[in-house]
Amino acid sequence: MLTYVELEALRLSDLEDLTQEEAADRMGVSRRTFWNDLKSARVKVATALVKGMPIRIEGGEYEVRRGRGPRSE
Repeated sequence: MLTYVELEALRLSDLEDLTQEEAADRMGVSRRTFWNDLKSARVKVATALVKGMPIRIEGGEYEVRRGRGPRSE
């Protein structure tokens, strides 16, 4: 199971191409916490891909913030 926090760390690092410092700041966590979440996410995703397992995303504590990113109309 991938948590929403781990998914966000993966998104910010690998899709948004933010630095560790930028991504940690965006998430409101320390760089150490960000790195731990990112490492955990990458291990879970790699394991699921190699072993042909589903990737479930759920759980964890998170806050949805409005007003960032492109708008869809």
